[in-house]
Amino acid sequence: MADPAPRRDTRGIVAPAELFSRVRFRRHVPAPELRPYLEHYWLIDWALPEPYPTHVVPHPSVNVVFQRYGPLGGPARPEAEVSGIGLGLFTQRLDGEGRVCGAQFRPGGFRPFAAARPVSAWTGRRVPLHEAFPDTAALPGVRGTDEAVLSAVLSPDDDHARVAALDAFLLARGPVPDPAAEQAMELVELVRSDRTVRRVARLARLSGLSARSLQRLFASHVGVGPKWVILRYRLHEALERAEAHAAPDWAGLAAELGYSDQAHLVRDFTATVGLSPTAYARGLSVP
Repeated sequence: MADPAPRRDTRGIVAPAELFSRVRFRRHVPAPELRPYLEHYWLIDWALPEPYPTHVVPHPSVNVVFQRYGPLGGPARPEAEVSGIGLGLFTQRLDGEGRVCGAQFRPGGFRPFAAARPVSAWTGRRVPLHEAFPDTAALPGVRGTDEAVLSAVLSPDDDHARVAALDAFLLARGPVPDPAAEQAMELVELVRSDRTVRRVARLARLSGLSARSLQRLFASHVGVGPKWVILRYRLHEALERAEAHAAPDWAGLAAELGYSDQAHLVRDFTATVGLSPTAYARGLSVP
């Protein structure tokens, strides 16, 4: 039986066609034991003649990221970090050449690998890998993550070797069985896939939890509240609609996504992306 394919949508990536024209972007599935907890691995390589800023409206996901900004063996030292859920627009400037290898966890899927702290402890933060995985602390006299871990993930040119290194890293650290994580993942997937879930009260009814218990579950295992997750997936869909249509029906989309009116959608979109929905869609249509 063939391995399942990773997701192919571009939700959350701002101007994805422009990004993909400048970098090599791939997704890969993790080892079978990891698939219940991870969305996918994502790999990016670039060699740019001039700097390029990338923008992402983050998913409600934790990422473990290995990165090298500069050529292999160059002066810039590779690093690894845990990137908690980003609350605003994430921007990264790419320059020269470099490589990033990331593991995107399913919302709710990170806690079984780093059970010592609630996932909300990482929200809005990018921290060195050893803060979540103390066994990767620096070797004596070396700043940052264990050099062997960085080299195993970032040195190979072959994608399969990088994926194998990511698999080995995570399988050595979990997952620890956690029924609450499974419940959190199921509920977030329900929000993502069911447009009728527009209010926290409805999600609480469907889950059989009180609103307070739902909030506690999301804080400990997702990292943000259920209302934030609902709003973020709305914005992802609005971005995707803008990319697919030069002149979307914003009023109709606002109603479809559960906004009280078009103005509310426009405010959320503009505050997060930095452009109004109309300006963003217009910019995508300019060659």
